[in-house]
Amino acid sequence: MVFRCFFNSRLIKSRGNILNVHSIETFGTHDGPGVRCVVFLQGCKLKCLYCHNPDTIAMDGGKPYTVDELYEIVVKSKPYFGKNGGVTVSGGEPLLQAKALIPLFKKLKAEGIHTALDTNGRILNHFAKELMDDYTDLVMLDIKSMTEEGYQQITGQKNKETTFNVSTHREASGKPMWLRYVLIPGLTDHPEQLESMGHYFKDYKTIEKLEIQPYHKLGVHKWEALGWEYQLKDARENTDEELHTAQMVLKPYFKSISIN
Repeated sequence: MVFRCFFNSRLIKSRGNILNVHSIETFGTHDGPGVRCVVFLQGCKLKCLYCHNPDTIAMDGGKPYTVDELYEIVVKSKPYFGKNGGVTVSGGEPLLQAKALIPLFKKLKAEGIHTALDTNGRILNHFAKELMDDYTDLVMLDIKSMTEEGYQQITGQKNKETTFNVSTHREASGKPMWLRYVLIPGLTDHPEQLESMGHYFKDYKTIEKLEIQPYHKLGVHKWEALGWEYQLKDARENTDEELHTAQMVLKPYFKSISIN
């Protein structure tokens, strides 16, 4: 079940411990281990070419939830989590709201609920560090590109090193991390790009898994609804052979590789 609603952004300024939420999925199976309650936050500083939730990019929009309100929603889903499930906060970019996520994750951890963040790694301030270091069981880090040129082409922003600053910080913490990589034919699937990623991360001890995310066009209609041009309209989806080839190139460097 997914809830989607909108709000006046000025409400955020007048209430404490508020999270700006785009939508909530109460039975997610593709955003971390097991069955999960997935909270999609509103707002992102990137505008990735392949974004399938472009309606989460704007800082305005969504609905304000208090920490206690979100806590109650997650706890009600707890019977479905089993041994491996929990809550994943995605976006948008969740670290933009790290300050308010700290008390939420603190309450969830006290309840014994596994916590995960799906992040593009654009932010590493002291709130983000506290959230990841003290209250986040799993960081799922989106790798956009291994080159500055590729990063700018995909995200519309400069400085790819922001992502690697987060990966370095997480590695130093000794806590689990997954990598996620969107495989776009002709853009991010070149063997030399994959080899570069493998070499960069080969000595990391905290990376439990690399998720290859096949390219799809499920979000194109959302771009059109926003009046935005979808620049990858000529790109095609991956063949099974291409996905297998990428997996074989990366296999020597990672403990586990899955196609999500």
